Amino acid sequence: MIRLHPLTCGWLTAEIGLFLGQGEGKLRVPVPAYLIEHPKGLVLFDSGLHRDLAHEPEKRIGATARVFECEITPEDDVAARLEAIDVDPARVDLLVTSHLHFDHVGGHARLPNAELVVQGVEWEIGLDAERARANHFNPDDYDLGHPVRTVSGEHDVFGDGSVVCLPTHGHTPGHQSLRVRLESGDVVLAADACYLRRTLEEGLIPPIVSDADAMRASLDRLRALRDGGARIFYGHDPEFWQSLPPGPLS
Repeated sequence: MIRLHPLTCGWLTAEIGLFLGQGEGKLRVPVPAYLIEHPKGLVLFDSGLHRDLAHEPEKRIGATARVFECEITPEDDVAARLEAIDVDPARVDLLVTSHLHFDHVGGHARLPNAELVVQGVEWEIGLDAERARANHFNPDDYDLGHPVRTVSGEHDVFGDGSVVCLPTHGHTPGHQSLRVRLESGDVVLAADACYLRRTLEEGLIPPIVSDADAMRASLDRLRALRDGGARIFYGHDPEFWQSLPPGPLS
């Protein structure tokens, strides 16, 4: 049996317009990560915020700290979240990375034995200093000596159709989502291809994207998956996050 554990690995607060491209006021959103228990190994999808953001946000993420207010408690650290469900972080086999922004790779250092699974175009940009800066990537978060499996497009992680990387470019050049096939049906972990439920339902594109047309195409793909019966797990939707039941999904 495959089980999916949603993990809260911090919170961000920012102007709602940064998420939806419209609206006034601020929005506090969760920073998720997900553990997938598969018969062939443990998979973590993203790793949340870096622990140092609790004390030295500008030192860690520079001017971005003036845009996003970061919250991370010791309990929100991805290693602590894993240990709370009796999983040794050193036992995580694969670290599927949606993209290289700070709130998705901040805990990578806490998974010492994991192999990264990342779209090749994203990784190539992440290792080029100029292009990494232009895309707001910090190699200190992700270029840590892990073995890296670079993939191109759709990728079947275990070869059985149960955990599949889906290219959803646009937010960043090599963004990917993850489809997980549970007994209860397919779940798509959208990450930043779709911040909020409103993003999908209203086709709202945030103001900062690498390719708005590619993001629209990715939203179309997510919409088709939803219409085909998959449950979309939105990247940073506080109402959706609150609606999830406690414990693992299967």
